[in-house]
Amino acid sequence: MGFDSDITHAAQTLLAGGLVAFPTETVYGLGADAINERAVARVFEVKARPRFDPLIVHVPDLESATRLVTAFPAAAENLAARFWPGPLTLVLPKNDIVPDLVTAGCPTVALRVPDHPMALELLRAAARPIAAPSANPFGRVSPTTADHVREQLGDQIDLVLDGGPCRVGVESTVLRLSDQGAELLRPGGTALEEIESVIGQVELVRGEVSSRDREGMASPGRLPQHYAPQTPLVLWNRDPPGRTGAGPADSVAGVKGRRCGLLAFRPVDDSSAFESVEILSASGDLREAAAKFFAALRRLDAAGLDRIVAEIFPEIGLGRALNDRLRRAAH
Repeated sequence: MGFDSDITHAAQTLLAGGLVAFPTETVYGLGADAINERAVARVFEVKARPRFDPLIVHVPDLESATRLVTAFPAAAENLAARFWPGPLTLVLPKNDIVPDLVTAGCPTVALRVPDHPMALELLRAAARPIAAPSANPFGRVSPTTADHVREQLGDQIDLVLDGGPCRVGVESTVLRLSDQGAELLRPGGTALEEIESVIGQVELVRGEVSSRDREGMASPGRLPQHYAPQTPLVLWNRDPPGRTGAGPADSVAGVKGRRCGLLAFRPVDDSSAFESVEILSASGDLREAAAKFFAALRRLDAAGLDRIVAEIFPEIGLGRALNDRLRRAAH
């Protein structure tokens, strides 16, 4: 099939209640017609995803987003104008057209416009909002290529669109907007600093979800364990306060005598203690590191190791999102 026929087939599959994995700039999504509750239920079933964890709804443009909510405040309009299409999800009060199953019973819906040509063409061809979490078993490493999707979900879904490797490589930032202001529910591909340059201060929602949130979380990716490899993962701080010059094998107990892998942001002087090493950016570029992050973690997870040692990133820009993923993977 050619590009147009692939998109047409995928759109028809979605409208018939099927599941289609498709590329976005962040990770591959597992898409279903967001208005079709039976199709949405299949997403939860295939992923083994708990029903209290809501789904992000993808739309092709701002106009489509406004049809799904009861209010679209000025702050949301300003953010959409600046960051859509792109890796920013806005949580807003939903209208009745959005099934409660999509939002886990929450009165808000998480919306975004993806920045990938194949995703946008699919959304336009289907002419329906598409609910799409990451296309992987719940809680596991997110897929950034079509092969990752096929390896994990196989024939459980109806179609996989191959749009190449994902450019950003980590999920979208999730921001809740209300009369009380803006809250960062999940750091992601749009940096907090960039958001605050548009709308001012954003409140950071920290820690694990509360029991109240579990009844209807406003955002995915807030459970304490998520994005996790099968191999146990521990964190390494290259430059902890009061201590410099220690290598990763010296800083993490239990590395020696085990088959361990290293996931490092930048090159390290001595990595000889490790069976396998993944360097995310030779130049220390956070965008490059983010694009490579999940694929590198997946390779280490497949290497038959006893443990993965992962370097903590600088807590700025995309580093905030990467550290969030590491903390949940190591939980």
